[in-house]
Amino acid sequence: MHIGLQIPSFKYPGGTTGIRPTLKEIVTTADTIGFHSLWVMDHYYQIGGLFGEAYSDPMMEAYTTLGYLAGLTEKAYLGVMVTGVVYRPPSILLKMVNTLDIVSGGRAYFGVGAAWYQEEAKGFGVPYPSTSERFEWLEDTLQLAHALWNGDEISFIGKYFSAPKMTNNPRPVSQPHPRILIGGMGSKKTLRMTAQYADACNFFEDSGREQMQTALETLKEHCARLGRDYDDIEKTSLGTAYITAGKDTVGSIIERLKALSELGFTHAIFNMPNVYEIKPLEIFGKEIIPAAAAL
Repeated sequence: MHIGLQIPSFKYPGGTTGIRPTLKEIVTTADTIGFHSLWVMDHYYQIGGLFGEAYSDPMMEAYTTLGYLAGLTEKAYLGVMVTGVVYRPPSILLKMVNTLDIVSGGRAYFGVGAAWYQEEAKGFGVPYPSTSERFEWLEDTLQLAHALWNGDEISFIGKYFSAPKMTNNPRPVSQPHPRILIGGMGSKKTLRMTAQYADACNFFEDSGREQMQTALETLKEHCARLGRDYDDIEKTSLGTAYITAGKDTVGSIIERLKALSELGFTHAIFNMPNVYEIKPLEIFGKEIIPAAAAL
């Protein structure tokens, strides 16, 4: 099993000037000790309540941050967990993903979802369509990604978005294209789109074993109906590890990984409230990542 690191918080000692050096230490350490992937959120407000933070606490733009991470790292895959489709026109978003893949040497994931943070969108003056429209936007984006990555120039007409003359130069380095990851467990739309368009899915670990199992079974049903090989879809999870904060131990995290592996997950992604202390990363590198590799 692979282990990934999500970095959802930029509230570090030293304030704003402390973000750059702290982030550099986090990601270079993680890359060196064997984390398979590094992820940031696609938000402009912080998620209120995350690690005790307020919506007005520091938050960095996702793709600019990943460009910085691409220059600092050599091995770890990079992605947004997950991109909200309402924040950027699909054509511009895919140009950003292509760029990330190129500057990282082919290490980009394209994590994407229908978006959910309505207060944030309104606060930043971003249009926030109805749920049905956002899912149409998501499907347009996924269809455009496949069309674009299959050629050098396309004319695309979707339900919600059109691009009459879009070029794909330079092409991404990843072959056949950056891995598409869809976040969410919605049975009718999200998991159907995962089966139809994605290379990976992502479920919240804290949704519980029963709900994750049900979602995987639903995904398998969609795959069967669409003629897609269920085993071709990478199963990833997202959870929180309080490894030096009094809630988790090395043993308890390894047990969580075993449970995820039994369900069929092969890539477990964690965020850590005190990751800037670096010690949690070192513990993962020494004791948890080697154990996970044996699962």
